[in-house]
Amino acid sequence: MSDRPLTGERASGPRVSGGGRRAAWMLTDVFAPQYVALALPVVAGGLSGGWAGAAWGLLASAVCAGVPAAVIAVGVRRGRLDSMHVVDRAGRTGPMLAGLAAVVAGLVLLVLLGAPLMVTVTAAVMLGWIVVLGSITLVWKISFHTGVSAGAAVVLAHVLPAAPTLAAGAVLVAVIGWARVRVSHHTPAQVTAGAITAAAVAWGVLLLAGVPGV
Repeated sequence: MSDRPLTGERASGPRVSGGGRRAAWMLTDVFAPQYVALALPVVAGGLSGGWAGAAWGLLASAVCAGVPAAVIAVGVRRGRLDSMHVVDRAGRTGPMLAGLAAVVAGLVLLVLLGAPLMVTVTAAVMLGWIVVLGSITLVWKISFHTGVSAGAAVVLAHVLPAAPTLAAGAVLVAVIGWARVRVSHHTPAQVTAGAITAAAVAWGVLLLAGVPGV
């Protein structure tokens, strides 16, 4: 199956065909992986360490997520990428490499500066996503939308009550998965694999780091 939009239209093309499709596009935009990745370190840091933790999270967010998001934005503006969602799998290599470099640099910086454990581990989780999902996307268009959102739910379940956080996360990921299939950017298998893989990566990194929780 082609890795281009299943409808054949570019991601930046007309967003039409009824309320359900409009809602799917809205969900696709709001829960873009780069936006979730930007928010996650700040939220996780704040919930685990108050305002000081949030400040550390902001630093992690700026380096680990802000740089890749900027690379994607510039690529879209210059016409090198089809959209902020990088629908065409062939266009994902550059953003992936930029993300890898940014997260490694950010993780080293956080360790050297003595950042709180939860913030540092969140950055390590993000590195795991890039390595694992990035490797898979070289051969198969796994969903980063459902992946990053599912993984974020696992991270937050370590700083919030686990059962309700995971339940709410599962519902949200299912809705995001529906949206990605509805706009013809992924198959059901791709959104399911993304969610399961990234959640497993997040859980594994948190377990190895000794973060108490789930």
